[in-house]
Amino acid sequence: MNLIDILPYIQIVLSILLVIVILLQKSDESLGGAFGGSDSVDTVKTTRRGSEKTLFNTAIIVAVLFTIVSIIVVITK
Repeated sequence: MNLIDILPYIQIVLSILLVIVILLQKSDESLGGAFGGSDSVDTVKTTRRGSEKTLFNTAIIVAVLFTIVSIIVVITK
């Protein structure tokens, strides 16, 4: 079994990890905030700290890895 055969499995694992990391992130936005508006009166931006920052950075890293693996899968086929 070579790397080309393993890439789809890596892609599946990365996609599951990405979904989990994104769902674990705290979101105070409601439906209006998801589309660029704001439903709350207090629209002060807060900085990410601690585990929230770690989850955010992990989501970025997993998304970049998923994109790279997806491109490699397409190129090798």
